[in-house]
Amino acid sequence: MTTTISALAATAGLLLFVFAMLSAAVSDLTTYKIRNNLILTLLLAYLLFAPIVGIPAQEIGRSAAVASAVLLLSFGFFVAGWIGGGDAKLAAVTTLWLGADHALAYFVFLSLLGGVLAAIVFFCRRCPLPDRVANMSWIARLRARAQGAELPYGVALTLRAAVDAVGGRHDLEDLERCCSVLFF
Repeated sequence: MTTTISALAATAGLLLFVFAMLSAAVSDLTTYKIRNNLILTLLLAYLLFAPIVGIPAQEIGRSAAVASAVLLLSFGFFVAGWIGGGDAKLAAVTTLWLGADHALAYFVFLSLLGGVLAAIVFFCRRCPLPDRVANMSWIARLRARAQGAELPYGVALTLRAAVDAVGGRHDLEDLERCCSVLFF
């Protein structure tokens, strides 16, 4: 019975995580905002589901400590104007969900994905679009930011987290393999 409850909680937690992350990405892409209630939902859901699925208290504590450090660091990025406040909070709560052991690899891969996102947005801001597409409110808003460096970084956070949550976590060995293919 305990195994069944644990399996159901794990499935429910995964579905909630993926849905919330996709919601954050769409919201960030279309409005440049990630709602606080979404961040709080992710936080409370983690605190509810983690013990039920059998994550030891020590691991929950380590993940919370790393997520707190990520929040402090990303808040510094927010103050510097490099990312939005919602992005900073989403990065921290995502770290909590993915776990302390996977944080470094997550952020290294995220940096690469963020660079790809920046290149795509840069290109899209400069290429001509048909009026029908260019006049869509969210695309017009995204293109109007051409003078600034603003990016909907929640999209990159979500894509990277979805790869980990659905496709399996990637650790430093995967990073080393990736770098050896790219640079050697």
